[in-house]
Amino acid sequence: MRRVLRWLLMVVLLTFVILNLHVLVNFEPDFSGSPYHEIGNHGAVEHKHIQSRDSVKTSLDIKSEENDTSQFIIKPNTFRNRTENYHMLNNSQNLTEIYEEILRINSEQKIRNLYRYGLKLDQESVVMVIQVHDRLEYLRILIESLREVRGIEKTLLIISHDVYSDGLNQLVKEVDFCPVLQIFFPHSLQLHPDSFPGEDPNDCPRDIKKGEAVKKKCKNAAFPDKYGHYREAKYCQTKHHWLWKLHHVYDNVSVMRGYKGLILLLEEDYYVTPDIIPVLQMMQNLRKKDCKDCKILAAGNYDKNQNFGTNAGQVEVANWISSRHNMGMAFNSDLWEEIKRCAKEFCNFDDYNWDWTLQHLSSQCIPNQMKVLKMKATRVFHMGECGVHHKGKNCKPEEKKKEMDKLVTDNKKHLFPNTVSIGSYSGLRLRDPKPNGGWGDLRDQNLCLSFIINTTATVGT
Repeated sequence: MRRVLRWLLMVVLLTFVILNLHVLVNFEPDFSGSPYHEIGNHGAVEHKHIQSRDSVKTSLDIKSEENDTSQFIIKPNTFRNRTENYHMLNNSQNLTEIYEEILRINSEQKIRNLYRYGLKLDQESVVMVIQVHDRLEYLRILIESLREVRGIEKTLLIISHDVYSDGLNQLVKEVDFCPVLQIFFPHSLQLHPDSFPGEDPNDCPRDIKKGEAVKKKCKNAAFPDKYGHYREAKYCQTKHHWLWKLHHVYDNVSVMRGYKGLILLLEEDYYVTPDIIPVLQMMQNLRKKDCKDCKILAAGNYDKNQNFGTNAGQVEVANWISSRHNMGMAFNSDLWEEIKRCAKEFCNFDDYNWDWTLQHLSSQCIPNQMKVLKMKATRVFHMGECGVHHKGKNCKPEEKKKEMDKLVTDNKKHLFPNTVSIGSYSGLRLRDPKPNGGWGDLRDQNLCLSFIINTTATVGT
């Protein structure tokens, strides 16, 4: 009898052990009850999902088969959530702390929401890159419009800041509808309030004459622009930030290396329609088929009257003109490589506008004037009435949002066209544009060049 009881006890214990092992091996945590658990896939010094691939091979798959166009895959629901190590620092704290925090964030490259959606980047993907300054309410409206975009959960959203603030960081933290990566421009005015590339107290005033500047011995006396004016830091920052973010995204962000799909450039005061991703994908297919010379896709336009009923699936082929085709620009790495080859031309052109400078490259450096496929019914709207170039006193972003919401609702039946086709051609072209100035200072030119030619920038000289 005792022998039977011992055998029964052993069977029960063995069954208990097997059941526990089964639970431990197969259990996956359920995060569905939490609005934003975050993944630190670059949480340690080494990039774990790149260098320790064997240990997480069920989570990461970098395809090598000849017929597979997948360039980067992280499957969802495979990483356990890690403790959040994102520090909130406000502007009153030591700028050195903020600078160190920014460098840490840029280095770690933490992509949020991977546990939920995973990430697959291939030639059909659209990566969105938003350049953000400090207009929190405008950014909130853009994010709300992105939430409604079909296919957004498959999109990597990269938000590039030149201001570090708790409010902006908290808003980005609340994005729970797609993978999100924050990056920070390390040469911002915020981080250099009293020295280049910010406003050095010993810099020359904008309108001082060169002779007076030389007598005064202000720092940049020898480097006015072609119109005799000295640099204004707030205008120079935008061009620096634009070039830096492209360099950082393409050349430093690990998941983007080798990426051949589209990058869509947005700004904090834009608003997008729900069909922007499928429309861009159809535009890309059309470009490959019927406009191989088109280097840029323009999802937005500035036309005051938008006829979605007639133009919902129509595009125009045109020569790229910065003032017409700079909103909602999308392109792939081929154009970035051409911009890099023209780095000196870009950085030495005496104009503080990145788009006017790109227009110059199109005329003088990039082979053949750039052509664009432009949506005739815009998928991107410009919301901003206040900002660097706009000083209107009536800044009411919520009222503007209501207008855009109504326009989208009224044209809902015309969105998501089945096909996109070429509806017209424009032969209008610009000669090499006359520079607007604001970029004569050699320090700006050298800092700009450092983003591409020498990645260890030296500033303040």
